[in-house]
Amino acid sequence: MKNIQIIDGAVNCVYDLFAATEEQFALIFPGDTDIAFIDEVYERGDAVLLNAAFKAIWQRPVKKKAANGIHGTLFYELEQKKAYYPTRKDDEAINPNGSLLRAVKR
Repeated sequence: MKNIQIIDGAVNCVYDLFAATEEQFALIFPGDTDIAFIDEVYERGDAVLLNAAFKAIWQRPVKKKAANGIHGTLFYELEQKKAYYPTRKDDEAINPNGSLLRAVKR
């Protein structure tokens, strides 16, 4: 199982974690990506498969203190964040000027 952190545009967003199977994770995060935006997920995937995957994922919340890592981050309603993740890889996040967001790549 892989843990997905959910970040949405709500002021009271609490950054919940949910467990996904390897297959479900691959539907949301293609290749070696670990950042996804819900609109792009549905643009490139089959809605029926994705709806079934999310229905199952939402049934598997993970308590943060019990989590063994965060394997992907899924954004809802935060279009402005796309500019920081052009490769959809957390380790390659950039500033608006193109410089690395983090001083050192992890």
